[in-house]
Amino acid sequence: MRYRIPAVAAASLLLALPAHAANPQAAGLQVALRAQGLYTGRIDALVGPRTVRAVRAFQRQQGIPVTGRADLRTRVALGPFGRPLYGTRMLRRGMFGWDVSVLQFLLIRQGLTSPVNGYFDAPTARALRNYQRKLRLPADAIAGPATFAALGLQTRVPTAPARQPRRFRIYVVRPGDTLTKIAHAHGTSLRVLARANKLDPSRYLLIGAKLRVPVAVASPAPVATAAADTLAVRAALDRWSASYGVDAHLVRAVAWMESGYQQRVVSSVGAEGVMQLLPTTWQYVEDVLIGHPVEHSADGNVRVGVAYLHHLLQTFGGNERLALAAWYQGEAAVRSNGIYAVTKPFVDDVLALRLRM
Repeated sequence: MRYRIPAVAAASLLLALPAHAANPQAAGLQVALRAQGLYTGRIDALVGPRTVRAVRAFQRQQGIPVTGRADLRTRVALGPFGRPLYGTRMLRRGMFGWDVSVLQFLLIRQGLTSPVNGYFDAPTARALRNYQRKLRLPADAIAGPATFAALGLQTRVPTAPARQPRRFRIYVVRPGDTLTKIAHAHGTSLRVLARANKLDPSRYLLIGAKLRVPVAVASPAPVATAAADTLAVRAALDRWSASYGVDAHLVRAVAWMESGYQQRVVSSVGAEGVMQLLPTTWQYVEDVLIGHPVEHSADGNVRVGVAYLHHLLQTFGGNERLALAAWYQGEAAVRSNGIYAVTKPFVDDVLALRLRM
């Protein structure tokens, strides 16, 4: 819907961190969880509490053992984003999966522009080719053993559950207390309580002794709110797709390419929200296609975007390639000049993602 360099919006999904602080495989996990609407943090390859909570939430949804680990069963349940692990196959344009997300993360960590969306698209190929030239490797935009070695191949599967920082309160032992009784009353275990106080559970407690009792750390509310927001976006994409009779897979692919299902993304040219809408497009949809103002919310953004995509599909006789080109470069430009060369990768990428979303 606007003429821009591909991946501007998608690049906002990632913040690179120092190599020693991250396990690159975790970037693939985070992208897969984001696609499920469960992880809304940065794609930083750090397996922290937010990532582990998202893994656990996904496992509960799927009815599989809740371990907080990205084991094989969990990765299979994540679908096309969950496999294969990085380093297990050569990567080239058109491929899709966990390993592509990891490659994209590693390229951005090298200072190269690339989206992090799990799809090996044209911007990813350009970034990889530039990296290969820099390292004097064959610049074929194919990630094989030499490229993996240069990037620092890491195949260990994340993740052991991250531990929340322990907080303690002081409890003074009273007559009749036992370690078991105190542990039960404070929602902890005998083993944890004994270890925290370096006590032998078989020995008697002294009345008046001061014990360190672990206090549960509540999850930050903003994380739950953000996850709920992302789930609402996914629901809105499906609801408005059905309302306007547009293929939900196509709508999801457009939204993923544009923003990664994030409402707070604003591009360098002023496009906003989940569907990355320019103010002029929003006004046109309100005035001409819908006929009344639409609330500037995530749901409203999705509605306006789907209504506009429906309009473009009708305008171009159901031709999805032309409709997507008009979304990217403008309706008039497609009519006058056809599909620009810079638009073709965007169209190809959305149609490829559409099969997997």
